[in-house]
Amino acid sequence: MKTMFFFLLLLPSLAFSQIKPEEREEAVKIHRLIEQYSQARETRDTVLLKEILTEDADQLVSNGEWRNGIREAVDGMLRSSTANPGIRKLQVDKIKFLSDEIALVDCRYIITDPSGAERNLWSSFTVIFRKKSWKISAIRNMNPS
Repeated sequence: MKTMFFFLLLLPSLAFSQIKPEEREEAVKIHRLIEQYSQARETRDTVLLKEILTEDADQLVSNGEWRNGIREAVDGMLRSSTANPGIRKLQVDKIKFLSDEIALVDCRYIITDPSGAERNLWSSFTVIFRKKSWKISAIRNMNPS
């Protein structure tokens, strides 16, 4: 319990250490976007997924499959969640702003299956600022093993 408490206190400094003070407010919004994505995947909320993904979003998953466009990405996410049940957690590791409207977000991606076994992956999100909010434009998942 103490370890978890310490981690929660340390998390903001780790996650925000790569960004400039003027980018902090946007970084908070991006963290929220990744939380929404995780929540949408967990609950299979296609309405939320379609709100936070761009129309031309694409995804490269850890098995090498490409999903091009929002429809293919959402359909693939639903198939994947059904075929690979478990709890999905995304932990933002760092955010790198490429401009005021584009950022790369690197995350640890942990899937815990119903038996408790963990699958540890990496995810990288390209997010863009469009129509007054951050949206996910691209997702790249990698299995580091």
